This record gives sequence, structure tokens and C-alpha cells, in this order.
Amino acid sequence: MSTTSARQRDAGGTYTLLVDLPATTTVTVGALGTHRLSAGAYAYTGSALGPGGFARVTRHRRTARDDHDVRHWHIDSLLGDTPATIDRVYYASGADVECSVADRLPAGPVDGFGASDCGCVSHLAGPEPADVLRERARRAYDAEASTVDVSTDGR
Repeated sequence: MSTTSARQRDAGGTYTLLVDLPATTTVTVGALGTHRLSAGAYAYTGSALGPGGFARVTRHRRTARDDHDVRHWHIDSLLGDTPATIDRVYYASGADVECSVADRLPAGPVDGFGASDCGCVSHLAGPEPADVLRERARRAYDAEASTVDVSTDGR
């Protein structure tokens, strides 16, 4: 995997959040309704191709830390309304590979999660053991993107 520069990250692309949910919990996800999610690791794949680029990931991190209370996207419910934390983020700068990466990850627990603007079943994968999901995400990005960055440093 190669590393992206700050300029490439600002341009946006596709990202996958690896999320740790330490306890089974119930979450309401907008029009998708209320769902019980088992403890474990989850992967949420999204795109940040519009204005601001990967600033969207910074917003997700703020939501997970309880520093942002607006719930706009499905992932906001998981990050802001449960004890979930972001373990790491995979970035593919300038690449529109959201659906192809999501398709390479395990099936998710909530149909339609993060996929209201495409034909995918879900953009939330899991629950899986964290090491298994990390490896699956790494392989998905290796297969779909030429430039990949992995962040575990809280940026």
C-alpha cells in the first residue's frame, strides 16, 4: 500500500471506517428503523468526493467522540448513539470505488445502510473479529485502488 499526501486526502475519494462496537446494542437508523447490532468489528464504506473531500471522515471522528451531535448519514447513528469507536480508516484518494470495496466485504446486518444512493445491499459490513475485518478491508483496497492510506492516528 502506498501513502497519500495531505493534498490527495483533501481532494477526497473513498474511505472505509473500521468500527469497534464493544457491546451488543440497539440503534435507530433513520428510515431503516431500529436494529440490534452484536458486539464486534464493523466496516462502513463511504465516499467523500464532494466539497471538503475527506473532511467528512473528520466529522465522523467527531461524532464518535460525541463532539458533534447532528445525525445526517446512517453511520452517524452507529457512531453517535452507541459506544462505538473508530479503530482505523482506509483511504483511496481520488478513487470512486465505494461500491466495489463494499461488495468485497462481508454481508452487513442492516440492508440499505449507507447505500440509499446506489444499488448495493449495504455499505456496513460485520460483525466480524477485528483482525479478520482489517485483512478483508486491506485486500479490498489493494484490489480496487492504486493509492491507499491507512490511518490509526486519530486524524
